[in-house]
Amino acid sequence: MQYAKLGTSDLEVSRICLGCMGFGDPQAGQHSWTVGEDATRAIVKRALDAGVNFFDTAIAYQGGTSEQYVGRALRDYARRSDVVVATKFLPRTAEEVAEGVTGQRHIANSIDASLSHLGMDYVDLYIYHMWDYNTPLYDVMEGLARVVAAGKARCIGISNVYAWQLEKANALAEREGFPKFVSVQNHMNLVFREDEREMLPCCAEEGIALTPYSALASGRLSRRPGKTSKRLEEDAYAKFKYEAMAEADALVIERVIEVADAHGVSMTEVSLAWLLAKVTAPVVGATKPHHVDGAVAAVNLALSDDDIAYLEEPYIPHAIVGVMAQNGAFSTSHVGAVE
Repeated sequence: MQYAKLGTSDLEVSRICLGCMGFGDPQAGQHSWTVGEDATRAIVKRALDAGVNFFDTAIAYQGGTSEQYVGRALRDYARRSDVVVATKFLPRTAEEVAEGVTGQRHIANSIDASLSHLGMDYVDLYIYHMWDYNTPLYDVMEGLARVVAAGKARCIGISNVYAWQLEKANALAEREGFPKFVSVQNHMNLVFREDEREMLPCCAEEGIALTPYSALASGRLSRRPGKTSKRLEEDAYAKFKYEAMAEADALVIERVIEVADAHGVSMTEVSLAWLLAKVTAPVVGATKPHHVDGAVAAVNLALSDDDIAYLEEPYIPHAIVGVMAQNGAFSTSHVGAVE
C-alpha cells in the first residue's frame, strides 16, 4: 500500500479509501444490495490486512447501521490511532427548518449521533455531505468549527460540491478563522469526468485532496459486458446516474477491457490506476472481500501516458447527475440514495 497526506491536514491516508456505503442493514435504508455485519467485518479485516487505513461512511447509509458495523469492526481489528475514519452529515431536514433548528444545532446533533453509532470519541474527517441551500453558509462553517474545537473531528471535508462553492466556503473560513475544507469527495471516474474542468485545477491550486466516490461507476468499470451483480441489477439510483449515457460510456468501457488485457490485469485495476494518477485516494466500495484485493492491486499499476490518452479519448461531456443535479431540491426522500 502507498500513503499520502490528505490535503493540507496532518492525516496520512492509504491511497485506497474503503467506501462503506455497501455495509448496513438493508431493512434500515433504501439499498437492498448492502451486506450485513459478518460480511462487513470480513471486508474491513481484509482491507486492514492489505494496508488500508482510510474508511469512509455516513450517517445516511442504511439508517446509521453502516457507521455501527464499521465502528465495531475497527474497534476489534485496529487501534484507533492507526486508522483514519471519515463520516458525513446531511443538510437540515424540512422538519428541522420548520422547527427552527439552527445549522449549528443540526451539526452538533449529527456528529453526536455518528460518534454514538461508531463508538468513538472523534472522527478524523467530518464531511459536509451536500450543500445545504436552506441554511446560511456561515451557520454551517461555524457549526463545523465548533465540532473541531470540541475535539470531535480532526479536520473537515466536503462532498457533492461545485468549485465556486468550495472556494466561497474556504474564503469565509479564512476570513473568520474557521477550519477550512481539506478534501473534496465528488463523483468522478472514467465515464464521468466533469470535475476535470474546474474542481481538479482548483484543488491542485489550493492543496486540497480529492477523494472521489463512484470510482468504478457502481460496477460498470469493473465488469465485462454481460456480467452482472446484485447491485447492477437492483441499484435504481446508479441506473439513474448512468443509463442515459450508457451507449457513449460503452466505448470507454471497451477501452478499459483492452488496456486490462494488454497489461494482464483486471478492469478494476485499470480504472482505479487511471484515477490514482489524478487524485489522492478514490473511495472504493466493496461487498465481498476479493473486491478489496483488486482495489489494492491498482496502487501498483502504472499506466503509460499512451494508456491514459487511449482510455480518455472516447469521452464526451456528460450532464451533471445525482445529488448535484437536484440543485438544492433536497428532501428526506433522498437520504437513502446519496453517495
